[in-house]
Amino acid sequence: MRRGRRAQVVKLSKKEREALEALVRQSTAAQRDVVRAKIALMADEGLTTAAIAASLGLSLPSVSKWRSRVASQGMAGLREVQRPGRPRRIADAQRLQLLALACEPAEGLGRATPTLNELCERAVQRGVVPHISRSHLQRILQAGDVRPHRVRQWLHSPDPQFREKVNAICELYRQQPLGSVVLSIDEKTGIQAIERKHADRAPQPGRARRREFEYIRHGTQALTAALDVHSGRVLGRCTDRRTQDDLVAFMEEVACAYPQGTVHVIWDNLNTHRAQAVWADFNSRHGERFVFHFTPLHASWVNQIELLFGIYSRRVLRHASHTSTQHLRQRTEAFIAQRNVSPKPFKWTFAGFELQTGEPRRFTRHAHTPRPSKRR
Repeated sequence: MRRGRRAQVVKLSKKEREALEALVRQSTAAQRDVVRAKIALMADEGLTTAAIAASLGLSLPSVSKWRSRVASQGMAGLREVQRPGRPRRIADAQRLQLLALACEPAEGLGRATPTLNELCERAVQRGVVPHISRSHLQRILQAGDVRPHRVRQWLHSPDPQFREKVNAICELYRQQPLGSVVLSIDEKTGIQAIERKHADRAPQPGRARRREFEYIRHGTQALTAALDVHSGRVLGRCTDRRTQDDLVAFMEEVACAYPQGTVHVIWDNLNTHRAQAVWADFNSRHGERFVFHFTPLHASWVNQIELLFGIYSRRVLRHASHTSTQHLRQRTEAFIAQRNVSPKPFKWTFAGFELQTGEPRRFTRHAHTPRPSKRR
């Protein structure tokens, strides 16, 4: 009876075995690395090549190959060696130059990013490569995770007290002062009452809803709203315009809704919000109960009312057809009334920026502070 070649003996050190066992337990490890680690561990336990192949569902030559590598090289034998093939035509230094070429600043003629064909021409003109195709350059950019055609906008705040203002507002969001209320107030202007000139066509299987392009404008409305940050209650008022008198009239409604205690008002730096003479007179009529907090410049994300305006736009304005400004106002008031049936505050998780010492801000919740529920 003919016998096969004797399997090589695998002896792993304690450290190597622990490393391979940790690799097998990793849920994010590559499957090929996990299989090779199992082969090495089972061979170290004394199992035959046939038994390992049957247990892992592999072929005998495959198990024998990795068993021999582990026996001769240890854990280093499990690594993938470089396979033979045509050498790279574009060296690593040239690839880096191509990535830098794609990341160059925008042109002065208004062009944001060049096309791939233009990048290929520039690379040849500057002597980076003698020749390169469009697809080859695209693969190099993808391998370098460079997407020069994509642009993300951002807006810098020039406010020198940016961190201090944000931290103060976040502290009001996360800890309600005892005996006080925190209101986030702002205006949403230019809300168009648009009526579709022709009725929509209902969606069908395989076809989306169809809408006629033409529409009729019936005017605009301005929504001024106040969000009680800790209860979720909303006060709203629609007007034809947004003037200082309209805002003062709305604030009188706020004062009637909250007749006692300190009222912390958070809003942006609009000119109607900054009129010190107007609000000094208003505050004196109400016993100096109102404390105004202004968000930093270009930081509307700090104002929670913007979250409510986003929900309002999606649920009331998107794909809607309003026959008049009165119709738009009725739907807006119905939206606010529905929110107040079971109001829920937003879950504000941002605690603010780190202090100058580098220590993160920490907030201790008091017994009187209501815990915000999940975002609705």
